[in-house]
Amino acid sequence: MPVNGGLTHIDEAGGVHMVDVGAKPHERRRASARAFVRMRAETAEALRQLPKGDALATAQVAGIMAAKRTADLIPLCHPLPLSHIEVTPQVGPEGVEIVATVETAAQTGVEMEALTAAAVAALTVYDMAKAVDGGMVVEEVRLLEKTKG
Repeated sequence: MPVNGGLTHIDEAGGVHMVDVGAKPHERRRASARAFVRMRAETAEALRQLPKGDALATAQVAGIMAAKRTADLIPLCHPLPLSHIEVTPQVGPEGVEIVATVETAAQTGVEMEALTAAAVAALTVYDMAKAVDGGMVVEEVRLLEKTKG
């Protein structure tokens, strides 16, 4: 039962704990998240012109790897058997939009995995373009949707 304003990872004494999901049913769960890397138009165009195996492919793989390691990065997340991860970076005139979708059949949702995938993919784009555009901003890391059943 949530206490402390509904914060599920905080107990009555104010300590942190992993939420007990043992009594919850295994259900198919899906979450999508988005991140955006705002950059100069010239930087976006340079990324758009790169061949396959480029910075965007690297960001895509980084996002997939991050989703798989979320429980290692976020202390109170449950390790989950992920059944599908899709990370899609798309270059637009003002930057790169990354959408990550993660699925599982488990007792808890995958929104943290989707958010982690989107954020790490965005950070990877930043890392790979920072030499030419020091003014980039990673922004709008947010959950788009989560479903179960």
